[in-house]
Amino acid sequence: MATLSFFVGVIGNIISVLLFLSPLGTFCRIVKHRTTEEFESFPYICTLLNSSLWTYYGVTKPGSLLVATVNSFGVVVEIVFISLFLVFAPPRIRAKTATLVAVLNVGFLAGVMLITGFLLHGDTKIDVIGFLAAGLNIVMYASPLAAMKRVVSTKSVEYMPFLLSFFVFLNGGIWTFYAVLVKDVFLGVSNGAGFILGTAQLVLYAIYMRNPKSSSKKMPEDSEDHESQHEHLLPSSSTCVQENITI
Repeated sequence: MATLSFFVGVIGNIISVLLFLSPLGTFCRIVKHRTTEEFESFPYICTLLNSSLWTYYGVTKPGSLLVATVNSFGVVVEIVFISLFLVFAPPRIRAKTATLVAVLNVGFLAGVMLITGFLLHGDTKIDVIGFLAAGLNIVMYASPLAAMKRVVSTKSVEYMPFLLSFFVFLNGGIWTFYAVLVKDVFLGVSNGAGFILGTAQLVLYAIYMRNPKSSSKKMPEDSEDHESQHEHLLPSSSTCVQENITI
């Protein structure tokens, strides 16, 4: 069983890495154009907090090394993304982003670590960290609900990227399986929710993917605007990810 759980955890690490790196195209565009355009930093800030909490959980709980490794990678990736955002964002957005980072990624995280580090011990400490990480993870998994509602109302999957939904499905499923093997309720509940929501997204694809609205060609003068809308919706649905959802 230990060998199976390790193998499943390694697969989960690979899938999660792909999710962490899914906004790479967006940030290549930001660097190329030297502006953040209409993109939002909040999903990446949430993902950094989520990855930090899961890393802390993985380090604190015995036998959770695979949880810590992939999320520590996520912490590094999100710090790079947020740093690029701070470099290329307009002054007002830069100030807003810096404030959110200070409050959530520094203040809140430091508060959690100080309280759990000095006031809580043993299983209680692990449970509190796991509860916070799982709660935020569920919120992040639920972030594509607005996109799903739009798919139903427009009967078009144009603004819900398939690969992103597919990886959410895989990520939720593999980590739920891992949680069952290692008997981790926090991993199981949060990623079980992700698996269900990922499945729902794929079902919507199956229903609406052949709708003419989903495949209709754009007029040349509108193509650039639609491309911008696609890329704008991609980061905001991860995470908090849609493209940035973690374990």
